[in-house]
Formats: sequence, structure tokens, C-alpha cells
Amino acid sequence: MNVTLNNGVSMPQLGFGVWQVEDDIAEQAVTTAIEVGYRSIDTAKLYFNEDGVGRAIAKSGVPREELFITTKLWNNEHAYDDALRAFDTSLGKLGLDVLDLYLIHWPVPSQDRYVEAWKALEKLYADGRVRAIGVSNFTVEALQRLIGETGIVPAVNQIELHPRFAQRELRVFHAEHGIHTEAWSPLGQGKGLLNDPVLAEIAAAVGRTPAQVTVRWHLQIGNIVIPKSVTPSRIAENFDVFDFELSADQIAAIDGLDSGGRIGPDPATFSWMG
Repeated sequence: MNVTLNNGVSMPQLGFGVWQVEDDIAEQAVTTAIEVGYRSIDTAKLYFNEDGVGRAIAKSGVPREELFITTKLWNNEHAYDDALRAFDTSLGKLGLDVLDLYLIHWPVPSQDRYVEAWKALEKLYADGRVRAIGVSNFTVEALQRLIGETGIVPAVNQIELHPRFAQRELRVFHAEHGIHTEAWSPLGQGKGLLNDPVLAEIAAAVGRTPAQVTVRWHLQIGNIVIPKSVTPSRIAENFDVFDFELSADQIAAIDGLDSGGRIGPDPATFSWMG
């Protein structure tokens, strides 16, 4: 199941994330994910596992054109030339000639250089070195400024999004501007979401696990989703979601779990440079 980004590039709607996965373990996990059927892999400079992801890609035997690889620019490299160098470094670690999607990881408004970084990404896109460019953790205000000052609309905004933090306002803005919403921490980071009785009831009704129900909810409301696991059985479980559907009532019940329960940092104030 693919979505078409605003520049015509096709991207798998369900991908595999490797946040907080050590390099060697990431290689094993990505290898398993590709064997299961995932074709989209999401990493970042800050994850310190681009090398491991690259090794898994190289040994997978899957044709390069069948894989969709995303990585991200870190906060301390928003200066134009720094961003270009950072891209070169990431591409080298991944062992790729062309990247599929490059994202600005955080806007860091206190630093006030994300527009400059975006112009570097525009250059990479214009030169054909990346097939699509986007952002991560951008607020409506940051998106409005980016679009207003450059005229270039991001293909994707990857944000914290799960049933307890559904980001409705931001998703509406995305839809109005042709930006695809991508969900990180889609299963709530093991903070109790999957134990919710609403999800348990729906899971029992459809004969699936709460995690599968949650991934399916993301897909049906239109999100790109990148669940993470290092457990082979769960990697496979999270991908096994294409042969059932949730009813409108079940979607509405999951929508009702939204409590504004952000788990990660607030992008409006997050300024860690690492």
C-alpha cells in the first residue's frame, strides 16, 4: 500500500523505524523487516545506526528501486553548508547514491535556522540527490513560515502521533497543503496505550492484537506509519495488517482516546543540539 507524495513520488504507507536501536541490532532488525516485506526504512543521523541500516540494505538482495530510505538532518547542522555536508555523510553511511526522503529532524525555533536548512534540502532535491524532501516535528507556525518564505511545500511532516495524541489540527493543515502526515511513536512507546480496554475490545472483535489494530487505525485515517521493534515476531505482526479493516464505529472509538497526551518533546521549545 503506497501513497503518492506532492511531487509524484510513491512511498510505502507502512514503514519500519529504527529509533533507539543500536547499530548492530539495527542491521539485524532491518534485515528481518525487509525479509518480512517492509520496503520503507526510517533512520536519522541522531540514531547512530545509519551504518547498520546501510549494511542491511546492501545484503538484502532487494533491488534498490524497490526500497524507500529516509534519514534526517540533525539540529546542529542547520547552516546551509553544514546541511549539505551532513547529507553527504549520511548518504555515505547508508551506502546509497540517491536518498528517497530527507527530513529536517526538528525546527529548533530558538536557533532560527530551519529556513536556511530547508534551502539546502531544496538544493539537494534540485540536484537529483534526494527524491523528496520534508520535515519532522514541525508545528503549523513553522510550516507556514517555511512555505511562506520559500514557496516549497514539504512532502512529509513526521510527527509524534498515536491514538492518545492524534494531532487533529496539524493533520487538517497538512491535508489543506498537500503534506503527508507521518507518525512516529505510532504505538505510544510502550507507555500503556496498547493496554487500553478500548483497543483490547476492538482487537478481540477483529481477531488481531492491539498493536495491529493501532497500525490499521493509522493506515485508515491516512497516516504514513513507521512502527519500531527489534523482536522478529513483532516486526512481522506489525506488518500483517493488510487483510482486515476497522469499521467506522471502531475508528471513531479509537479517535475517542485522544487526550492530548504528548510523550516526546514539544517542538515549539525543543532545542537540544546533541
